Amino acid sequence: MSAYLRLVRFQNLIFIAFIQIVMDQVVIAPILQTYGFDSTFGMLGLLISATILIAAAGYVLNDYFDVKIDTINRPDKQVVGKYITKRSAMLIHQILTGLGVFLGLLLAYFARSFTIAFIFIVVPGLLWFYSASYKRQFLIGNLVVAFITAITVLTVGITELAFLQKEYGKLIFETPIPSNFYGWMGGFALFAFICTLIREIIKDIEDENGDKEMECRTLPIVWGTNKTKLFLYVLIIVTVFGLLLFNHLYIHFEGTLTIRYIIFGLILPFIILAYLIYTSKNPLDYHNAANLSKMIMLIGVMYGFVFYYLQAKTFGISLFNLFLVK
Repeated sequence: MSAYLRLVRFQNLIFIAFIQIVMDQVVIAPILQTYGFDSTFGMLGLLISATILIAAAGYVLNDYFDVKIDTINRPDKQVVGKYITKRSAMLIHQILTGLGVFLGLLLAYFARSFTIAFIFIVVPGLLWFYSASYKRQFLIGNLVVAFITAITVLTVGITELAFLQKEYGKLIFETPIPSNFYGWMGGFALFAFICTLIREIIKDIEDENGDKEMECRTLPIVWGTNKTKLFLYVLIIVTVFGLLLFNHLYIHFEGTLTIRYIIFGLILPFIILAYLIYTSKNPLDYHNAANLSKMIMLIGVMYGFVFYYLQAKTFGISLFNLFLVK
């Protein structure tokens, strides 16, 4: 059983489910409450199930194509070819993909949304091409994974809007709700995109030896480790300035809670991440840096709770329908 859980990256699936729950319950819900709407989206479980099935299928497929690379890079963590045959792995991938697409299309049917159907058809295809080809190409694989991560966040807002439109028609687009959705969900999605891109590039440096054996053309192989590190520093600097700009232009809550959260919860960890990247010398060092980038993404998602608190305090709405904030 442990081999199968490792195969589908069970911890990552929990992480994905948590992100979608946070987006729905502590970002979307208070926006709706502010304008006197209740969430019409009663199928969060269906969305999460479809998402994690597709994600699990992607992890299995990745291991299927990476048997030789994993033998070099992480023999102690290898599952396919060691505990599970390649044939069984492909069968598991097909079953998980089939179930995920079915649930995604079912969700699209209930929401009457072509966009949702499109997402749950295109993403499995992207995951296939990523594992089979894109991940071995210069930067493309990193961008694909980052894009899919961002879509995981955005899909929650897209689905909620689809159900709202089904319930209220085009009238919903005459309210500030869509612009609020796109602003906040877009901000979280962009942050998830950049954090994932940084993490994927760090992992490419970590896996450089095995990738060279398979003649991959990842960033560190084409540019070299030092230039790749410089690129990571640029991404981190751009992200830090982006956070400050987003706070200045878009976040208008009273008090300093948000800026303190950004400085101590996000910018400081990014500085530590840059230092870890600079001092990293071996795969274990880069593995630790990659883990920190994932933790930073989690901290960014957790800002949703701060947003809920500030939204409740500003507009007099109740937290989780339990109590008011004064």
